[in-house]
Amino acid sequence: MRCTNGRYAGRRGAEEMGPPNGFAMLPWLFMGMGAFSNLLQGKTPNPWIGGVGLLVFNSLYISVVFRAFRKEARQAPATRWLLVAMTAVTCGLAIGYGGTWLLFFPLLGLAVGSVVRGRRLGPTVLGLSALAGVIAGVRDGWGAVSVAYGTFISGMVTAAILALSETVRELRETRQELARTAVEKERLRFSRDLHDLLGHTLSVIVVKSEAARRLAPRDMDAALVQITDIESVGRQALTEIREAVTGYREGSLAGELDRARSALTAAGIALVVRQSGPPPEPGTAALLGWVVREAVTNAVRHSGAAQCEITLEGTPERVSLTVADDGRGDEVVPAMSCGTGLTGLSERLAASGGSLEAGPCPKGGFRVRAQLPVDALQSAPSC
Repeated sequence: MRCTNGRYAGRRGAEEMGPPNGFAMLPWLFMGMGAFSNLLQGKTPNPWIGGVGLLVFNSLYISVVFRAFRKEARQAPATRWLLVAMTAVTCGLAIGYGGTWLLFFPLLGLAVGSVVRGRRLGPTVLGLSALAGVIAGVRDGWGAVSVAYGTFISGMVTAAILALSETVRELRETRQELARTAVEKERLRFSRDLHDLLGHTLSVIVVKSEAARRLAPRDMDAALVQITDIESVGRQALTEIREAVTGYREGSLAGELDRARSALTAAGIALVVRQSGPPPEPGTAALLGWVVREAVTNAVRHSGAAQCEITLEGTPERVSLTVADDGRGDEVVPAMSCGTGLTGLSERLAASGGSLEAGPCPKGGFRVRAQLPVDALQSAPSC
């Protein structure tokens, strides 16, 4: 446990360090300590010119590297002009003094590598290295090779490290966005499941409670049967809600048909079930179970129908489920417009390659028709 926590803490600490910034580039200014030492020891002719040049170069370097870590500032024309000014100052100091002053070329390479990106990086660094080599060759002979090489390496390595850092930062932001998206999808799944579960269950409880109230004065035994059903529906609802919370709920078309028969019978609606073709696969059956639950709930709540038909037709490619009633079809649409059940079902089926149609029948009543491929995935609705 201690080791696991240590790895977690190390991972967390690495993430909290964040990307490099301008302060990470400042220690490289110590490469100019040789020139600064020569100024203090009086080994540099015209020390005031050298001192002013050193101050200007350091100021330009600090300004450029801090601007390099903000994309807008890095791409601004002012940053390019600062690099041009740095190049001019570096060339002037190198030509005028040579020796340790030539080390300002690798520092200039660092600044260029921190700013320039993309296809311009290679030609720019190569051109700067060639310029450093020519000037160092005039002032220092064969030492020009190391100056040119150092300028090239400092520019390219700096650019590579910073590009990698930006990529890591983008990947981290993408991971965080994916995590937020996953949370939003899970919340949507949970809200849909609760809507479908509680909407159907509460409708059944209300209908059976009304039936028990009507039967109680004249047939107590029949009323007790309805009350027993209410208790059973309530217990089943508790189980389904727990399963929905943990994400393991698996719908059953046969179970939904049984619950639909019980709910419709309690509401005084006769149920007719017709089935043809091969039985659907488990994933497809689970999705169709949600369609039966929502359509029957709406029929019990709004239709005022006397009969409801559920037709299941299977082919080798697709499965079709139709739930139709003979109630007040024109009045069902506005009553259902305030809910999210059919909208959620449409999204569920669309995610699995299916479709959902709902509306009044030409001869009266209301019809819900769902079509799905035979191999629809049950996990798709959770998305």
